[in-house]
Amino acid sequence: MFGQVVARQSNTCLNREMEFTRYLQLLDADCDRLRAAAVRDLAAPVPSCPGWTASDLLFHVGEVFLHKVEAMRLNGWPHPWPPEPDPDEPAGYFDRGLRELRAEFAARKPEDASFTWYAPDRTVGFWIRRMALETVVHRVDAELAAGVPITPIPDDLALDGIDEVLVAFLAYVAATWPDELGEALTAADGRAVAIEAGGRRWTVRMAPSGIDISDDAEAHAVVSGPAQETLLWLWGRGDDAALKVSGDEEAVRRLRVLLKAATQ
Repeated sequence: MFGQVVARQSNTCLNREMEFTRYLQLLDADCDRLRAAAVRDLAAPVPSCPGWTASDLLFHVGEVFLHKVEAMRLNGWPHPWPPEPDPDEPAGYFDRGLRELRAEFAARKPEDASFTWYAPDRTVGFWIRRMALETVVHRVDAELAAGVPITPIPDDLALDGIDEVLVAFLAYVAATWPDELGEALTAADGRAVAIEAGGRRWTVRMAPSGIDISDDAEAHAVVSGPAQETLLWLWGRGDDAALKVSGDEEAVRRLRVLLKAATQ
């Protein structure tokens, strides 16, 4: 199963349709939006991240950026982590993380080797893509906390994010760290859910042996909608109301549980 998943991921997740310059441009734009929304009220609760405030969100994203910078510099996970608490205000800590991340990306080429958690792609380009997709989801979190309209997510980024969460998170975690998914995976019975957005289709078949992603298989349920709403639903930032959900409800619920475990 592991070999099958890696092979399939090599044909989907790694053949990116977006240029790295595009990822970096979108990363910069979403960082600006995230910061501007979060500083409107640092005490504002983040409805999509229960228990967090806008301040927590800024610290989290800043720490994520610094963690990935250290992973590239050390060619491995930084340890111990996290570092001692930073005396900066949340926005200052976020700014520091973004500044160091930008500098690290500027000093390297996307094809340069780098440690990552995803074996099929051990390059700096993996982190460029990952940070762009991490940031757009948390930018939405910040806008929800601020009570401002969500800035539309470009279709190319949203579709790429759908592919990433299904292939590089869900299928890869199931193949590599199945214990992380627990009973939700071991009790799966082979039913499949198709995700449809932007003219594309991902069929997710869930079984105790692992999770298979294909683009043409039959499914027991279908979740379809605009690319942005589909991406946010997969990341637990949206509900069924924004999408069309049909077929086996239990299969859809199992997918949501597996996604939550794979992305936490």
